[in-house]
Amino acid sequence: MEHLNPRSPLVFDTTDLGRRPGSMERLQRTIEAPANFGTDVIAVPQGSTMELELRLESVVEGVLVTGSVRATATGACVRCLDPVSREVDGNFQELFAYADRAAHHREVGADDDEAEEHTLVGDLFDLEPVLLDTVVPALPFKPVCRDDCPGLCSECGARLADDPDHHHEVLDPRWAALSALSPETTDLLGSAQGTTHSNTEEKRN
Repeated sequence: MEHLNPRSPLVFDTTDLGRRPGSMERLQRTIEAPANFGTDVIAVPQGSTMELELRLESVVEGVLVTGSVRATATGACVRCLDPVSREVDGNFQELFAYADRAAHHREVGADDDEAEEHTLVGDLFDLEPVLLDTVVPALPFKPVCRDDCPGLCSECGARLADDPDHHHEVLDPRWAALSALSPETTDLLGSAQGTTHSNTEEKRN
């Protein structure tokens, strides 16, 4: 049987709520964010503040938890790699079934959705999986520092926002070998090409 630590900030005790359907309790709690609350590019930093507002309702099947979470996620712009920060507000509602009710559902072959519901452990429930499922989908998939961020130069990595006119001369690969020649040699080649062009025109005439 699963055991929960009642001292964990995301483990809640429903003893005072009782089992009488219709009983309700409201809670507010400020906690430190657990690890892995986000993605590789943006996440709620471990140890940062998360604000919770909860309403616990006793129902026939268990305890219905309705609430909201507010936190700040930080990460990096996917275009220019500058730091980004986003406020995260999420709402959730989850039924934590009494252990005997959950066991009954399994015995009678409840459907997959009911079989996957969360279960009370004694009078305790762990809110972390619910918060994880609420916060992570609310995060931007590709965070940017601003909607029109131009990103970095693909040639040298310079921040294009700092220099909107930044560009690189693109040399025709057919003339790349000439870039290593001295100016005198280049001038001679140019003169030779001009002479050849003139002779060709004379023959055509």
